[in-house]
Amino acid sequence: MKNTITDVDGILVGHDTDLENGTGCTVILCPPDGAVAGVDVRGPAPATRETDLLRPGHLVERVHAILLTGGSAFGLDAASGVMRYLEEKNIGFNTGVAWVPIVPAAAIFDLALGSARVRPNADAGYRACLAAQGGAVAEGSVGAGTGASVGHLFGMKFATKGGLGTASQQIGGGITVGVLVVVNAFGDVVDPRTGEILAGTRKPIVGGWLDSGSGIKSGLVRASLARSHTTIGVVATDAALTREQANLVAMMAHDGFARAIRPAHALYDGDALFAVSVGTKQGDVSAIGHAAAEVVAEAIVRAVNAAATLHGVPARRDL
Repeated sequence: MKNTITDVDGILVGHDTDLENGTGCTVILCPPDGAVAGVDVRGPAPATRETDLLRPGHLVERVHAILLTGGSAFGLDAASGVMRYLEEKNIGFNTGVAWVPIVPAAAIFDLALGSARVRPNADAGYRACLAAQGGAVAEGSVGAGTGASVGHLFGMKFATKGGLGTASQQIGGGITVGVLVVVNAFGDVVDPRTGEILAGTRKPIVGGWLDSGSGIKSGLVRASLARSHTTIGVVATDAALTREQANLVAMMAHDGFARAIRPAHALYDGDALFAVSVGTKQGDVSAIGHAAAEVVAEAIVRAVNAAATLHGVPARRDL
């Protein structure tokens, strides 16, 4: 176990990183025959693609990749490059006349860091697929986490660098639950065990952390500085899940957001979690969802710990 989402057999991860412009995208490739998938969108400001397809009652049962991207809604264009890569390999839903790859996607708002005019495009999505592999996964300011930041109570001037994190856990029956999360939260990232603020809004002048939750309650929030933010991620497991169960796991995994981000699912967040099942092992859905929540919280902490200072937004490790 490498403590990454790729500990789930069949899952590959690839990044495309643009440090100069402060953005990027990350693709999670499923096995060629696809994966049963679900989604739970909790934030009121999402930028997503193909999420309706994942709800019960729809025709297509399996997805072939998940894309996480920067660039706000513009960045969803990168999914076209993922589709192009998969179509070249004859991977997708067989319509009889063409293979149509199913690639749900979610984006974070990172336009306030680096260049607002450069966003991940189809070529970026294609490059991420070419880079996809198993084994170790780069974390921090890479891929979709390149332009991520947290603690936006006073805008970017007093924010802290967010990023991308991954983690995994093995539970009974030899089932593996892996997670990859892009942390770009309006609120603070906290230690789930102690509540200590690890990254978030920095206090003007005096320095240190300003508790964003308390600041909101006291009326400190400045709506004119608030923008769309969003934490997004993927939960993968080698347990056999139905689409209904995958949606339930995605729902339970959101508890990890609440444990490690305060406040979570705020008005300016578009928080979304996908869940994919790529295996045949039999397990308890509640246990899988509980483990997913724990691993999501761990991945969030890893994201801010691994992040690097970029375009004037300091990382936790540099403060």
